[in-house]
Formats: sequence, structure tokens, C-alpha cells
Amino acid sequence: MPSSDMIAFQQVLAGSKNIVAIAGAGLSAASGILTFRGAGGMWRRFDAMSLATPEAFRKNPARVWQFYHYRRETARAASPNAAHYALAQLSIPAFRNILAPGSGFTLITQNVDGLSHRALDAALSRISPADRPPTSPDHPHMLEMHGRLFDVRCSAADCGHVEWDDASPICAALAGTEALVDAGVVEPVIAEKDLPRCRKCGALARPGIVWFGEEPCHLEIIDELVQRADLCLVVGTSSTVYPAAGYALQVQRQGGKVAVFNLERSSGDKAADFLFLGPCESTLPEALGLQKS
Repeated sequence: MPSSDMIAFQQVLAGSKNIVAIAGAGLSAASGILTFRGAGGMWRRFDAMSLATPEAFRKNPARVWQFYHYRRETARAASPNAAHYALAQLSIPAFRNILAPGSGFTLITQNVDGLSHRALDAALSRISPADRPPTSPDHPHMLEMHGRLFDVRCSAADCGHVEWDDASPICAALAGTEALVDAGVVEPVIAEKDLPRCRKCGALARPGIVWFGEEPCHLEIIDELVQRADLCLVVGTSSTVYPAAGYALQVQRQGGKVAVFNLERSSGDKAADFLFLGPCESTLPEALGLQKS
């Protein structure tokens, strides 16, 4: 049975040198970001999973863009919660060395909402520029393996241009459609020519996140980090989507420890060394000795 002893966890943390955290949708739940399958309003009429494939985009790019515009506006209105800030603190050596002297840390997130980045930016802004940790190839602060909601990618195979665009709305035709989603009314018909376009070549642009059937980002460096890890924190994920679902098991098989922070039990936590049930915005800061604020 996994332990729920936070003192024992803190002792393991203190002796760890290569720490990774695998985060999922539960990390952002307290910020008001619904899980992908729970996206509400008019999307209950559709299979949300079918909106996240290249085939769905080719068939109906207007519908897909309305879905992602809704998600972009939801993420824009949200704020990081205490669990985001706790993980951000671990990225700062001055803090991390108090808990785990001489250690490295990387957050590997499956989330695309950008809240972890906002939490990290806020944490870094509180320390002097001279004390801000440089990004290390061995221990990058964060890897977003499913891409970023505010990235926009060209759909043309011979271009592939990607850029950050957090404009609201990203194009005039999508303005206000998020309200229609909430109201559950019939989706408006939007001509393809009025959808977001690539700023480099002018072709139709698509959301810059990883869809089903596409390869996640940063797999090579993630594999290297997991192979070196001696402690894996699993935060807000049921460990059902691969390859992320296999990372904790790999760490454990190579002699490392696994600590799970989830709202409820799942099939992926049976072999965990530590299991802390409850809202991760409460359990994670407590385990790290942080105040919830």
C-alpha cells in the first residue's frame, strides 16, 4: 500500500537529485479549466475527442477552431492555483536546495493551458535577475509535451510555421463564439477564408497543440530526464494516456520513488510509494512545506 506519510515523503525528497513531475488536467481543475472530455456547452453534442484530430480539422476546420477558441478564452480567464505555484517554486534552485540540496527539477506537463508558465513567470519575477536560474539542457524548467494552446501552426506541409499568438479573438470571425458555446446554441457557419491564417505563407492555420495520432513534443529529452530520475511526482493525472502514463513506472523500475497527488484513486497509483489524496492545490503545497498562499 502506498504511504500517506508526508514526513517520510519529505525525507525521500531531501535525498533526491533528479526530480521530475508529470502533470495532467487535475493540476488546473481548481483554476476552472475543465478536463478535455468535460468541455461543456454545445460541445456536449459532439464527441470532444473527435475535435482533436487532423482528420476532424480537415473535415470541419471552423468547428475545430470554435472549440479551441472557446478553450483559449477559458484559459485566458483562468489564474494559476497553489499547485501551479508549488511546482514553480521547485524550479527555483534557491528554494529547491532547501528541500532537496543539489537537485535538479523539470516539470513535464500534459496541459496546454499555459498556467504553469504563468506561475513560473510570477515566481521568477519575485527574485532578482542575478538569482534567476538559467535554462539548462540537462534540467529544463518545463516541457509541454502536448504543445501550447496559444501556439498557432501552419497547416501547409511545406511551411509548418509556428508562432505564439494570444490575441483575443485570434480572428474576427471567432469573436463571441465562446458565448454561443456556453449558451448551447447552433454553431455559426464560418467560411474557411475567415479562419486564422499563417502569417508566413497565408495558408490555413491550425491550433498548435498535439492532436490524437500525432507525436508528443520533446520526447527525446523527456526520455533522458526520466531515465535519470530518482523521484517522480505525479500531479493531477490518472496515468492513462501514454507515453506519459509509463514514466512513473519507469522511474520506479530503475529504483526511484513515485509520489502521487490526485483527487481520487486511479489504476495508475497502486504501485506508488506515496499517495496523497485530495485537491492537489492543497496536498502538494503541504507536502513541500509551503503555505497555500
